[in-house]
Amino acid sequence: MNLLTTLLALTPLLAPALTSNCSNNAFTVMSIRSGSPIQYLSLTAASTNFYLGGTTSSACPSEVADYGACPASNQTVISGNSYLDSAYVQEIYIDPTGAVKFVEAHTTYIPSGASTSTFCYTPGTTYGYWTYTGLGATGFMACPITSTGEEEVADAGPYQVFAAMGNASVPTGNVADCLGFEAVAVGWNGAEGSVAAWQYD
Repeated sequence: MNLLTTLLALTPLLAPALTSNCSNNAFTVMSIRSGSPIQYLSLTAASTNFYLGGTTSSACPSEVADYGACPASNQTVISGNSYLDSAYVQEIYIDPTGAVKFVEAHTTYIPSGASTSTFCYTPGTTYGYWTYTGLGATGFMACPITSTGEEEVADAGPYQVFAAMGNASVPTGNVADCLGFEAVAVGWNGAEGSVAAWQYD
């Protein structure tokens, strides 16, 4: 059997791997866990954390607003699998506690021991999925927030998002309180050449 014949025989086996590649396109995320309080909640970014059921926290400088150049979106949009779709490089990572976090604007600081891979956006016909595999976790979980000993975040939702790690340091102190969910990704079509937010706060 020559090389060409071998390659032709393997082509059907290679096809699934090629179609499962991650996409760099922009998307928003909605949680899916049937019969739970987190069903259909939007993923929102605020105070370097991610929440379900919160409000996106973003900002735009007055000098940019004066020219009417501030992005109009009030959504949390992700692009390139692991970056917020902003005018700054705001990378998404998992910190050592297991929390899904993002880098503040005007800085590149990521704490030691954090994980920046492997996030993947797999688009579909109607919707796709955003996944994370690393630090012994597969996927995400939503953990209820308690006010005891926690600094209040104005735009926080009732659930903070973590990687689905058994040893995560969650707000209640008990990972059993968290709910695993599927992160359904919906393609986002903003204005060509524009970002969703000037910066996420």
